Amino acid sequence: MTSTSNPRDLRTELETLTTEAFRPELAEIDQLPTLSIARLMNAEDATVAAAVARRLPEISAAIDAVAERMGRGGRLIYTGAGTAGRLGVLDASECPPTFNTDPSQVVGLIAGGPAAMVTSVEGAEDSRELARTDLDTLAVTADDTVVGVSASGRTPYAIAAVEHARALGALTIGLSCNEHSALAAAAEHGIEVVVGPELLTGSTRLKAGTAQKLVLNMLSTITMIRLGKTYGNLMVDVRASNEKLRARSRRIVALATGADDAEIERALAATDGEVKNAILVVLAGVDGPTAARLLEESGGRLRAALTAAAD
Repeated sequence: MTSTSNPRDLRTELETLTTEAFRPELAEIDQLPTLSIARLMNAEDATVAAAVARRLPEISAAIDAVAERMGRGGRLIYTGAGTAGRLGVLDASECPPTFNTDPSQVVGLIAGGPAAMVTSVEGAEDSRELARTDLDTLAVTADDTVVGVSASGRTPYAIAAVEHARALGALTIGLSCNEHSALAAAAEHGIEVVVGPELLTGSTRLKAGTAQKLVLNMLSTITMIRLGKTYGNLMVDVRASNEKLRARSRRIVALATGADDAEIERALAATDGEVKNAILVVLAGVDGPTAARLLEESGGRLRAALTAAAD
């Protein structure tokens, strides 16, 4: 399936997509009471998790490949247009405060640039050249992963990004919500989460958007777990950039160690507020510099550092 500039051909193409399908049984939804519409919408949303579940083997394989590349210094780069692009930017922007990643490690590219986060940029999603230029600006390498995100699976920007990245040797993932999509076919790892027609015909910010958010949550979160950014289910690499996060940091140290408040404060003071280091100080009985060294030698993995400290 390829994009075309002919309006009649494009209409025909869209009519073949599950995400664009019309549901005649909902043709009078605007006549229903608000509570009835809300119930219909909620019932639709409840089907999304099951659609994602059907693609867990593909998602897991992609995550293992991403983690392998990121483990040797590669980046995770999301590309998309409209809602899909915004979801990628959102996921990328949450990684630094959650996992203390450098902002350059997980990147979101949206067709049309930052302005497209809040307004439509005319023609950006149809530009294959723009996708190539955006990736070239990042100097993509074979250690990087590029994820194309598109509900339809036919967005030229996302497809071109994946094709260009693959030609550069990068790992590629194509996430769409239609079967047999051009995006999935272009990528090394194709993930097609088929959620069915939307409540509002063609409004893919609804179920398709929810499905994409769930998959992006998995890609980033489980990759970070694989990279040792967590200790159990604790965010030990959280960046304490505000009062709420500083309180969360203290709570994480408490949960991981069982230490009292005074010991926690001493450990955080000795490690410049680094949660992972503070946990190591408490559990291994080492000082701040030793904790930092052990973690560096262990690739930032707390469990490995604890083992090394015990040897």
